[in-house]
Amino acid sequence: MKHVISLLLENEAGALSRVVGLFSARGYNIESLSVSTTEDASLSRMTVVTTGSDDTIEQITKHLNRLVEVVKVIDLTEAAYIERELMMIKVRAVGKEREEMKRMAEIFRGHIIDVTESTYTIEVTGNSPKVEAFIGAIDPSFILETVRTGVSGIGRGERILRV
Repeated sequence: MKHVISLLLENEAGALSRVVGLFSARGYNIESLSVSTTEDASLSRMTVVTTGSDDTIEQITKHLNRLVEVVKVIDLTEAAYIERELMMIKVRAVGKEREEMKRMAEIFRGHIIDVTESTYTIEVTGNSPKVEAFIGAIDPSFILETVRTGVSGIGRGERILRV
């Protein structure tokens, strides 16, 4: 089962490496990883997407809580949460393909952010299934390059990850 784990950690050199090393050392796979500073410059927020049983995820969170740099850990998938991912995809757009790519971007509420004579670069934001659906809706031979940020998540309502 997919789990979205969110954690606050001290914003210092090597903290990210220790978290990733914990996953690697125990054989846990990271499907996506997103990290940046918070409103407090001394803290970073990291979102890690991984898969595993509830017992495995419990072990992961226990190990994360033992790291000195980690301030707080929550499994967002334990309650209602919002996730978003950003994808930029460069597609071939020549002749009739230009109108088709423009129409696909509109259907998925994407934005064309760069235009050349033969390509469009389209920005699509949404949950992972939406991003995957956009990729699946386009003929693979049109796709030239894809860049994805990975999932960022936040709890719904009053659920807050804070020190």
